[in-house]
Amino acid sequence: MSNIDLRTYIFLDSLQRQMASFISTISRGYLPVSGQACCIVEIAPGIEINRLTDIALKATNVTPGLQVVERSFGMLEVHSDSQGDARMAGEAMLRELGKTESDSLKPKILTSQLIKNIEDHHAQLINKVRYGNMVLKGDTLYVLEIEPAGYAYYAANEAEKTSDINIVNVSGIGKFGRVYIAGDEAEVLEARRVVEERLNSLPGREIK
Repeated sequence: MSNIDLRTYIFLDSLQRQMASFISTISRGYLPVSGQACCIVEIAPGIEINRLTDIALKATNVTPGLQVVERSFGMLEVHSDSQGDARMAGEAMLRELGKTESDSLKPKILTSQLIKNIEDHHAQLINKVRYGNMVLKGDTLYVLEIEPAGYAYYAANEAEKTSDINIVNVSGIGKFGRVYIAGDEAEVLEARRVVEERLNSLPGREIK
């Protein structure tokens, strides 16, 4: 499977409470709970994610939460109570691809936007299309846009680890990913600082 492009490879050692609930909200698979470990893989072309799902589920005791099959991109999330099982599932998929974790693309931040003291009607517009918590009038809103899309899940989980924020929405499917985070200004600023620092430190191939 050397012709498959490994776009995103993420291992999360512990899904945070909001992040686990968010994935459960959008999941058409089996729902994760907080504290579980998960592995997220994004590839191109998308159709090959079916084969990787088969490899991961047969390799070890993991449960699929998200599987998205588009023409261009495919994404799989699997989770387990055992960090070892989640890691083994990821390693099995990498072996099938003939790649290592560092063969994935290095995340590239495209937009880092901060809106302080958000207005009521602006908050309502966002809340109408969100799948997570609500952003409220007066909150500080942080919007992150990233490529590849799958790293949006990593960013949101790291933000929740770091600060007392609300995950409003996470879009980790397609060419670009987006994260919307809201809360008190100091908490959001700290989340932004840590998330972008950690994203920039991840290994991988530079996006051309």
